[in-house]
Amino acid sequence: MAVRPVLKMGDPRLLETARPVEDFAAPGLRALLDDMCDTMRALNGAGLAAPQIGIGLQVVMFEVTRNPRYPQAEPVPFTVLVNPVLTPLSDETEEDWEGCLSVPGMRGRVPRFVHLCYQGLDADGNPLDRSVSGFHARVVQHEVDHLHGLLYPMRMKDLRQFGFADTLFPGQALQDD
Repeated sequence: MAVRPVLKMGDPRLLETARPVEDFAAPGLRALLDDMCDTMRALNGAGLAAPQIGIGLQVVMFEVTRNPRYPQAEPVPFTVLVNPVLTPLSDETEEDWEGCLSVPGMRGRVPRFVHLCYQGLDADGNPLDRSVSGFHARVVQHEVDHLHGLLYPMRMKDLRQFGFADTLFPGQALQDD
């Protein structure tokens, strides 16, 4: 169990497509999950994808309780999601501000589906199937994008709404991503 270094935008590994997890009994999987959890929580992340720490597997996790990086966000339960599939439940999208541990200190307005269903497997290989909306849906989409080599600036429609958090939100105590 350790806090791992997070890859930053520009590292070519962040642009690769992750491989599905096939063996839930693999000895390194539990250690990967422990390290991801330690890393996400130590950095106050709302989520983390395995590719962000250099592991090209389809594994994401997310959780929001009280998070200084997202002070207005509603709670999102701790979830490990393996081999995820996302299905929008409507065409409704919404733009909102996002940050990313791989794009430190920056924020941008990103369009995301408001309502979606995510399916996949939990840490033990059991099926997971949830319908969510709002910030929970945004977090899931953000993390799953990492599995497809996408960083949030690639989803932005207007780069005029992309910049350093301390400049965009002066006086707010947003921590570095």
